[in-house]
Amino acid sequence: MQQHKINIRVRYAETDQMGVVYHGNYAQYFEMGRVEWLRNKGISYKELEKSGIMLPVVSLSMNYRKPAVYDDELTVTTKLKYLGGVKIEFDYEITNQQGDLLTTAHTVLVFVDMETKRPVAVPDYLEKLING
Repeated sequence: MQQHKINIRVRYAETDQMGVVYHGNYAQYFEMGRVEWLRNKGISYKELEKSGIMLPVVSLSMNYRKPAVYDDELTVTTKLKYLGGVKIEFDYEITNQQGDLLTTAHTVLVFVDMETKRPVAVPDYLEKLING
């Protein structure tokens, strides 16, 4: 399974009064992991959009096991789950500096033509970059 890891530190602004990461901020962590996973494959979101393709998230599911707290160093592991047709799917795991599994997630994104706003097949050049 193709995977990529990034490390991020929880910022104070991402937490509530108890010092716990607000649940909505996890989507940003997954986006950071996904963008870096693609960049690691030689794919830039910016260049993808310049080519007329966007990748909106159409499904996001998360499972919280333990809270992330202010100043934790998190590792976001992003794994390619599926690529084909008009979509790409990723699985994620977030662990803290002790290696505790905090959160798991799954996203589905669809390749969309920016002009027509209609789904399109995975561009051949992207499929080659992703599959090596």
